[in-house]
Amino acid sequence: MSIILGIDPGSRITGYGVIKQNGRQLIYLGSGCIRTSGKELPGRLKQIYAGVSEIITQFQPDEFAIEQVFMSKNADSALKLGQARGSAIVAAVNADLPVYEYAARLIKQAVTGSGAADKAQVQHMVMSMLKLPAKPQADAADALGAAICHANVNKTLVALAGKASGAKKGRYR
Repeated sequence: MSIILGIDPGSRITGYGVIKQNGRQLIYLGSGCIRTSGKELPGRLKQIYAGVSEIITQFQPDEFAIEQVFMSKNADSALKLGQARGSAIVAAVNADLPVYEYAARLIKQAVTGSGAADKAQVQHMVMSMLKLPAKPQADAADALGAAICHANVNKTLVALAGKASGAKKGRYR
């Protein structure tokens, strides 16, 4: 059983989602957005760091999953996104959390079955998978998607380890 904090970074809005993985079961614990204010990027980065640190204190996650930076047409936007990611990652590392990074396409594929899914599809599937009463805000849904993607990777690794150990035991019987 582990608690996973997923982050969808942004310099203006950083989504977060927290789930508990209990075997194959995923349990929703919370989600929302860190909305930064001010014109200066350093101040917004400080708000992201403080917000993620507060979420870590509140939910006590065991693992941290974050969306990787994707290259966009606007280099300035990609740089700001990278800095927002850095602020969130530093908060996780300062709390001694292991950090896992996933491409946006992989997160969408884990949640919807298609790496080209749009935000509405991700929201709908996150709501369905976690049995939520309503669609979460888009950035929070993306963050929950990162956590779900990490949980799926964990399930696969555990299953593979079980098969490997089962095969090994079978050889020595």
